[in-house]
Amino acid sequence: MQLNLSCCTTIQNFSIPNYYYNNINIARCCSTSTSTIAVDPIQTTTTTTTTTSRPRRLILLRHAHSSADDPSLKDHDRPLSKAGQADAIIVSQKLQQLAWIPQLILSSDALRTQQTLKIMQENVPGLLEAQVHFISSFYSIAAMDGQTAQHLELAICKYSTDDTLTVMCMGHNRGWEEAASTFAGSSIELKSCNAALLEASGRSWEEAFALAGPGGWNLVAIVKPTSSV
Repeated sequence: MQLNLSCCTTIQNFSIPNYYYNNINIARCCSTSTSTIAVDPIQTTTTTTTTTSRPRRLILLRHAHSSADDPSLKDHDRPLSKAGQADAIIVSQKLQQLAWIPQLILSSDALRTQQTLKIMQENVPGLLEAQVHFISSFYSIAAMDGQTAQHLELAICKYSTDDTLTVMCMGHNRGWEEAASTFAGSSIELKSCNAALLEASGRSWEEAFALAGPGGWNLVAIVKPTSSV
């Protein structure tokens, strides 16, 4: 675009809106008759980013069987039984076979859940790559009626990122059965060292929970140490 002005006209007297100054190049050519201002067209670029909705996989794992041989121990401090140790190995191997290896593990800090995780990590090295958080409230919330599902949702959204696709939460009944049943919309039983595999989709975990809502998660499988799954 060419604007022709008389030679006595100055650029300062030429009215150009302020928001143009950073977006145009002005060249002045004087002759005996006219002065020409060359104005380059404004060029703007728009950058858009889109995040694709992706499957979000949630493993709700109840700890392996614990020992009650020592009555002096508090419930929080009970260790695994020998049967529980064997079950933890089997379930970890089944999760590996199914390619359900979590990137984030949130666990109760009770001794039996910590020991369950330790044995699983010793037998499936991929579990060592996961980020792990021991959350004391996972122990107490499981005993409170109807509160575990929301508590797990808040914890998952707090510790996960949009790139976290698989999360494992380890804890206790009755809360873990209640949470699995709430998410799936059907009654789910989780015996010792049983894992409910649940799936929903979203661009983030917040969106996955919001879109699925109570009852909207797909129950893919229940992994048991004594079954073929």
